[in-house]
Amino acid sequence: MKLPSSTLLLLPLLCSLCSCGFVVRGFSRNRALPDEPAKLAHKIHDPRRADARLAVLWIGHATALIQLDDAYVLTDPVFTSRVGELSPRLVEPGLDPKDLPELSAVLISHMHMDHLSFDSLAMIEHKTRVMLLPPGARASVPRYAFPSHELERWQSYDAGGVRVTAVPVRHAGGRWALDMAWRPRAFTGYVLEHHGLSVYFGGDTAFDAQLFTETREHFPKLTAALLPICPEEPREYMRRVHMGPAEALDAFLLLGAKHMVPVHFDTFINSDDRPGQCAEHLRQAMRTRGVGAERVVIMRIGEQRVLLPR
Repeated sequence: MKLPSSTLLLLPLLCSLCSCGFVVRGFSRNRALPDEPAKLAHKIHDPRRADARLAVLWIGHATALIQLDDAYVLTDPVFTSRVGELSPRLVEPGLDPKDLPELSAVLISHMHMDHLSFDSLAMIEHKTRVMLLPPGARASVPRYAFPSHELERWQSYDAGGVRVTAVPVRHAGGRWALDMAWRPRAFTGYVLEHHGLSVYFGGDTAFDAQLFTETREHFPKLTAALLPICPEEPREYMRRVHMGPAEALDAFLLLGAKHMVPVHFDTFINSDDRPGQCAEHLRQAMRTRGVGAERVVIMRIGEQRVLLPR
């Protein structure tokens, strides 16, 4: 599918207004846009793993289902076929909302449309016990059947036995460019703790050695870290709010986690990166730094991996 030239001219302005960080030079390069997301050959219909203490199912972009023993947490749920009516999904979600287990918590890292999807929250409304958000985000979210709570930096919340703590990251607040000044702190990362397990979820963040080191001081024995590795290009723009693959690997090493699960790539067109580029560059960085595949678990959309067996 090709967009009309008039739409192409407006896309940079529209993306700027939605404050989603989407860079659309790829559209103007005549990149073919799919009419429908690619279908997965095999999809999991029951993600509950009796053989796992810690498992992660990558649904796509920053959406992941994390199993910690008997508890399930969903990150930045986006199940829609488009983001902000602008960017089409390249691959269908790796799990259907109807197949989700009951969720101890849903985590929202920030308000950008590829992380906070109102339609997607409506799809999982009756599977969610509580939603946790960064400061200033709650006022913009519609009412759902589940309660929602904002967490300040280092504040914790007990979500059905899962201790969720907001941790600092470097990104941008607001949902639209015009409201960023009103919600300057509306972004966060999280650490989950349950039965001796601890999992870091970075949402979206630029590289900040001080913040990752500070988080490690608070949580020195992280079991796993879910870290964004894309968008990467154009680097001069992206580095202000997004890590590239090599930076994400450095962040993982600073956090000191046992395992890294890369997310936030190959799901939507939101940069100049070609599909597969960020994962390829991550593998190159792993070889350079001597980090093996047993520590950095690169998954396909829809894949589930047991990081700690029972």
